[in-house]
Amino acid sequence: MLKFILRRLGISFLVLWAASLLIFVLTINAGDPLKDLRESNAENRESLMALRIEQMGLDQPWYERYLEWLSGVGGCFTGSCDLGTTVNGANVLDITAQAAGSTLRLVTLATLLAIVVGIAAGIVSAIRQYAGFDYSVTFLAFLFFSLPVFWAAVLLKEYGAIRFNDWIASGDMEPPMILGFALVAAVVIPAVLGGPWRRRLYTGAATFTFVAVLLYVLNVLNWYRDPFFGLGMVLLTSLGAAVLVTALVAGLGNRRVLYAALTTAVVGTLSYLLFSGVLLDPTWLQLVGLFVLAIVVSIGIGAAWGGYARKQAMFISAVTGIITSGVIVFDILVAHWAGFLQLKSRPISTIGSQTPNFTGDFWESVLDSGLQLILPTIVLTLVSVASYSRYTRSSMLEVMNQDYVRTARSKGLSERAVITKHAFRNALIPITTIVAFDFAGLIGGAIITERVFGWRGMGAMFQEGLDRVDPDPVMAFFLVTGTAAVLMNMLADIAYAYLDPRIRR
Repeated sequence: MLKFILRRLGISFLVLWAASLLIFVLTINAGDPLKDLRESNAENRESLMALRIEQMGLDQPWYERYLEWLSGVGGCFTGSCDLGTTVNGANVLDITAQAAGSTLRLVTLATLLAIVVGIAAGIVSAIRQYAGFDYSVTFLAFLFFSLPVFWAAVLLKEYGAIRFNDWIASGDMEPPMILGFALVAAVVIPAVLGGPWRRRLYTGAATFTFVAVLLYVLNVLNWYRDPFFGLGMVLLTSLGAAVLVTALVAGLGNRRVLYAALTTAVVGTLSYLLFSGVLLDPTWLQLVGLFVLAIVVSIGIGAAWGGYARKQAMFISAVTGIITSGVIVFDILVAHWAGFLQLKSRPISTIGSQTPNFTGDFWESVLDSGLQLILPTIVLTLVSVASYSRYTRSSMLEVMNQDYVRTARSKGLSERAVITKHAFRNALIPITTIVAFDFAGLIGGAIITERVFGWRGMGAMFQEGLDRVDPDPVMAFFLVTGTAAVLMNMLADIAYAYLDPRIRR
């Protein structure tokens, strides 16, 4: 395996070098970098042109300019990285770091959501082939995949930002809105659960009543502007997550695994009280440290309870600990929502990744950045969910017709065990390839999405470099995206070996 990885890395570096040479030559010949100065009426136009020629090395042969850039990249391995400067004299390394950070915030969340939602929808579609849910997911997948990104982004700005900001000013949900949400839930949930028509009608009626009553109560309590969650809800939600994760992964028959997950939920909730002082106004380093501690403690609880199923208990406990940590963060953010609205009455801006000169505390700043992340994340997620759900459905249907799946059923294994332990693991192999290349592609920057929402990411940096015939930012873009593609492809190869041990041979 090590030889295979080293060989792939060597080939990848050769490909990156050849591609960088081609892109550099194409970029410097894509136009005139002095065009704006040639059209200028400034008195010092000639001196400005001479300065830019010297700064960009336009008086040098193309290969000398390329070798100069390549030597600067080589300095990254010795601690003296130099990616050049832009036309305006800005350091490209600093700009790339800011742009990559902005894009990673957007891409990471969108990719994770697309993977979870898309794969889950694909699995359920495959299990219920040709059912109403399958047809619904298929229709929505093709709809989302064919949506023009700029059109969907503009619609989200209108309804997800402008209209939402108008509504949150009062926070009063009108009866038609309550009935609309309840009706949608009453249609979607029975379709997902399936079953005979009579059971679907009962489920739909119960769902409609529950959602309508819940939204009405929240409306009366002014929950949308001054929400509350509380320690009790944190505990109940964490316990529910523990039971759900255990049921999906191991089944509720293994009591030791279930007790490990429930213990993790209780310990995580109690730790909320223990670290409440730190969580009041933390730093990112403290949050990361507490998150790592939560995972370590969760794994320890799983190891203590696990017995013969120790590995399974450790995995389920770790997942439960991660979910519990997320619920705790949600409770803290809910508690800061009212204060955030006092600082920013229109919470979702239509442009930018954060509010300039925002004066809130740590958690209010997290709310500000997080809300700016919602709309572009939804746009990117919708497009990716479509492909993930279709590939997962196709892969699951192919695997579930294999002999070893029928053998597992004939042995008397539960349908949950057949799907999660036998079918799903093998169905993940082609999906892994899609995930790797999709993530690497999105790191390159969703140019249209970033432009519509005013994000200064990798896509914007690349486009500005091309418009100005400025090779340094374009090459920095290539360096980041090309390296990401190589690394993600390598991770996919390693994942293949884990999912199917036969590949190691």
